[in-house]
Amino acid sequence: MDQGKKECILTAAIRAFTRFGFKKASVDEIAREAGVAKGTVYLAADSKEDLFFQALHREVREWVGENSKLIDPRRPADEVLRDLAWATLSQVERKPLVWALLSGEDERLLPRWEGRLDELRTLCTRNVVEVLELGIKQGIFRRDLEVAATAELLLEMQIVTLVYRSRGGPDREQRLAGLARAGFDLVFRGLRSEPGLAQAVAREIAASPAHP
Repeated sequence: MDQGKKECILTAAIRAFTRFGFKKASVDEIAREAGVAKGTVYLAADSKEDLFFQALHREVREWVGENSKLIDPRRPADEVLRDLAWATLSQVERKPLVWALLSGEDERLLPRWEGRLDELRTLCTRNVVEVLELGIKQGIFRRDLEVAATAELLLEMQIVTLVYRSRGGPDREQRLAGLARAGFDLVFRGLRSEPGLAQAVAREIAASPAHP
């Protein structure tokens, strides 16, 4: 299939699934919006479920790619991690398909796709994994950190915070800010290496023959 036509179908699918959800979104409507025959949609995807997964995959990749721009190896990793967490909190609400994935809604709707949805959730942690590894290299985070498990835990904490944020009330934003401050304090106390290690690592790098 022509790649441009497939992209049109995926774009139409993202709009439909975002607006109506998986169950109510219609393949007929997706085909009409993409300007193709219904049969052409099934050349791009084996089923409605497969089309949904492809649309979700593209949304996740775009979301992860956008947030990856925050990762600057010249900055301290703990600052980058904080900025990344705030970006996740603020941006995911504009990505309903990503939020449905993270909150577990998709798994309830598509239990047969549990394994593939888990792969996408792992993709969602890629930026955090990179920042944690950067922090270890900088000597800011502990060298014995279990990076993949820690990244997954941090993502789960963000999901809980987003669920809390969805609760109404005039003080919603204040509650979120308070939760974030407390969470960052606890997280960074556990992530940081012993005092002086970052400075020692910096001295080692500076003394390296390969260092300019």
